[in-house]
Amino acid sequence: MKQIEVKIMGQAYLLGAPEGGEERLQQAVQRVDAAMCKIRDAGKIKARDRIAVLASLNLAFELAEQPRTTGTALPAAATPAPALSAAEQATLSALLGRLDQALGDDGRLL
Repeated sequence: MKQIEVKIMGQAYLLGAPEGGEERLQQAVQRVDAAMCKIRDAGKIKARDRIAVLASLNLAFELAEQPRTTGTALPAAATPAPALSAAEQATLSALLGRLDQALGDDGRLL
């Protein structure tokens, strides 16, 4: 397994990539970075952990909406994410509210 250093929202991470999977990992990193930066730049959420959770929910929702095919790589990070409907935004806001409640005042889940 090859280790590569990547940056997500300006923070460096050392990740293990399977042989031949470096490009796919880089694409995934770019996608996560773009999703997190978009949320951060909207200015409503400041905490990195909450940004990460919301970004992962958005990406999981996008993935669930894609038709099931095997062996297909994730779309490139340059591909814009589809706009969310009002109902989807409300659902994500409710989930974020539940996350805030679970995290409590100290900002930690556990």
